[in-house]
Amino acid sequence: MRLTGLLYLLIPIVSHHCSASPGILNGWLNTMKKFRDVFQFQDEWISQQSKISEDEYDFIIVGSGSAGSVIANRLSEVSDWKVLLLEVGKGENLFTSVPALAPVFQLTHYNWNYLMEYQENFARGMEGRRLAWPRGRALGGTSVINYMIYTRGNPRDFDTWAIAGNPGWSYYEVLPYYLKSERCRLQQFQEGFHNDQGLLGVENIYHSNVLDAFIAGGEELGYDQVDYNSDRQIGFSRIQANVIKGRRNSVAKAFLHPIRDRPNLRILTSALATKIIFAGNKAVGVEYTHNFLKFEAKARKEVIVCAGALASPQLMMLSGIGPRAHLNDLNIPVIADLPVGRNLHDHITYVGLNFLVNSTQTMSLPNVIKYFGEWAINGTGFDTSLGGVGGVAYIKTEVDENPDPSYPDMELLYVDGCLGSDAKITAETMRISEDSYNRYWRKIEGKPCWTIFPMLVHPKSIGYMELRSRNPTDHPKFYGNYLSDERDLRTMIAAIRFILTLAKTSKFKEYHTNFYDAPVPGCEYLTYDSDEYWQCAIETFSITLHHQVGTCKMGPNTDPEAVVNHNLQVYGVSNLRVADTSVIPKALTAHTNAPSIMVGEKASDIIKAAWGRLQ
Repeated sequence: MRLTGLLYLLIPIVSHHCSASPGILNGWLNTMKKFRDVFQFQDEWISQQSKISEDEYDFIIVGSGSAGSVIANRLSEVSDWKVLLLEVGKGENLFTSVPALAPVFQLTHYNWNYLMEYQENFARGMEGRRLAWPRGRALGGTSVINYMIYTRGNPRDFDTWAIAGNPGWSYYEVLPYYLKSERCRLQQFQEGFHNDQGLLGVENIYHSNVLDAFIAGGEELGYDQVDYNSDRQIGFSRIQANVIKGRRNSVAKAFLHPIRDRPNLRILTSALATKIIFAGNKAVGVEYTHNFLKFEAKARKEVIVCAGALASPQLMMLSGIGPRAHLNDLNIPVIADLPVGRNLHDHITYVGLNFLVNSTQTMSLPNVIKYFGEWAINGTGFDTSLGGVGGVAYIKTEVDENPDPSYPDMELLYVDGCLGSDAKITAETMRISEDSYNRYWRKIEGKPCWTIFPMLVHPKSIGYMELRSRNPTDHPKFYGNYLSDERDLRTMIAAIRFILTLAKTSKFKEYHTNFYDAPVPGCEYLTYDSDEYWQCAIETFSITLHHQVGTCKMGPNTDPEAVVNHNLQVYGVSNLRVADTSVIPKALTAHTNAPSIMVGEKASDIIKAAWGRLQ
């Protein structure tokens, strides 16, 4: 486990409160031991808070991520339903609440630490040329280690689902479920598209002066300032964040902590689901391990798989639901021959655009430490920044083939800082190799800078995943297949050129913005700023933004790629649903946390209606 980055941040913070003596380190270690006890107490308190102890439930939910936590909350509203929520991870700790520390927790046990398989001509700047695919392993899933960015998607995304044969999933049919969750405290928003009575915090965070230049630059290029979570997405905006009073609002905090006293809900942490139990083609329970022992829990009504776009298909295939040929190769008896693990859509971004400025408000380790007290006392200031992310824009590049003028093909994430700003923590989470970092970022380490990550929102390149073995603890094999369709590369290059133009707008000039034009390692032989150069750079320093979807695709029974129907029921079996990002048919114009919560809200009503309990 790589904790270097965590130590870089925590030692100065804790040492500030220790006496200046040779015993500082021992004092820090003792303090961390006390924190460890607090964290462990929280984990045990959460997992033992239920009164239920029997092995039979009405519903078993596998995974407490952004959909599973919601479903556990909503189904346990029915007082005579007994609900079991299984989560392999543990509860959050005190530091996960600090938005500025978002990158740190991808270096801890809260991350599954998945790695993509080797892909030729990709990830050349990464350790072992393998890309990190971070996913949350915690009560609250990836919402414990993500960047808290709240984006819902474009209306066209959902209308396309409905047109494809998924009734009930059009934009104006899913919008009420987004609103149901939301506790909006934004300073500016579009009326009719937000709600202030839900459980999930949506608020503004730290606002730097350079962020103003980002928004003003967009206006100079003809883009309006918008509420991107309304029905008008193209434009520039401040980030809307899943925080409450400057603190991370994970789905566990939003949906599980308030219902910890419900007697009909059992939340079991450190519980790894290893197999769905079937009687014929009917799901009747779940096999799981807890504290190194094997258990079985029976489900009277349904098993609901909410383990995410990577773990849900793994559990399904281990249980005999998947491509027949692949399961036969592993001697797994086939219960339903379905394309589980295929149709893997993902967002990638290029992380090598660095712009030096004269501002003191950008991300840096000294700033994180300096303003920690303000955050701890007031929940305000620099440490509310989402790991440096402060702004977002949706644009339509000149190479986009879609004729809809309201449908963007790129998202631009504005960051106060760059990979040389935080003692290599973010670079470490991305697996940037030591050689690449030293050759490219070391010269600007610690200097005031900003960057924009161009995110390809509608990739044409589609990946897949397979089991590595029949062992549930073995990570699956992930094949991103990035940039295999040349249209994706053209779009990425067009976005980079847009960003370079944006950086030359008048407001950025006030901060003496200067593009850091050092050649990307391995691309020096190409003509700088040519399309060939940018292709090489993109293939060297592009990463996933861990927004994988589609591996248990929702679709009609005429769709050869479909795994579940529009009610999220798995084809070929009964009493089994999947409800998480794996059912999303294709990549959204959004990050995936909010859509996953929406899926959980809608799935809850679908299930209640199916069992005659929807009010």
